[in-house]
Amino acid sequence: MSWRSEHIWIELIVGSRKISNFCWAFILFLGSLGFVLVGTSSYLGKNLISLVPSQQILFFPQGIVMSFYGIAGLFISSYLWCTISWNVGSGYDRFDRKEGIVCIFRWGFPGKKRRIFIRFRMKDIQSIRIEVKEGIYARRVLYMEIKGRGAVPLTRTDENLTPREIEQKAAELAYFLRVPIEVF
Repeated sequence: MSWRSEHIWIELIVGSRKISNFCWAFILFLGSLGFVLVGTSSYLGKNLISLVPSQQILFFPQGIVMSFYGIAGLFISSYLWCTISWNVGSGYDRFDRKEGIVCIFRWGFPGKKRRIFIRFRMKDIQSIRIEVKEGIYARRVLYMEIKGRGAVPLTRTDENLTPREIEQKAAELAYFLRVPIEVF
């Protein structure tokens, strides 16, 4: 999602609050909860889950292993739920031609440096770079080359843009910033 005028371009960045992350966190939570319940029912000798009779699973070693995997899954699930609730990775890119300033803001993990804010002058931008890696795990990322700071990514690495979409985005941004495009 973006907003553009003659002098300002604001691009909103979606963070961890995506449908896929909600689905994975929920599936992982339910699966690991099932493992913990099966391990616990093998220890107690009672059927906490009606699908698996507790007599079929011995507490040692199967019940212990299932409980361990369940607890590990609950930790990973809670990590995913925390990143979703904190909305890690969200933010905005703001390009202001009138003031000649670029601001890039992202939310990180809680702590002293939760807010990631980069600000620099537009005249320091050397180019817009497209990095394309094709294959089984295709990756197309848009970068902004800045003098003395290197490359700043403008798209998420998991953002699956088609070659046409990333070229169009790069061309529009390069035209707005009046810089060249590089392809790697």
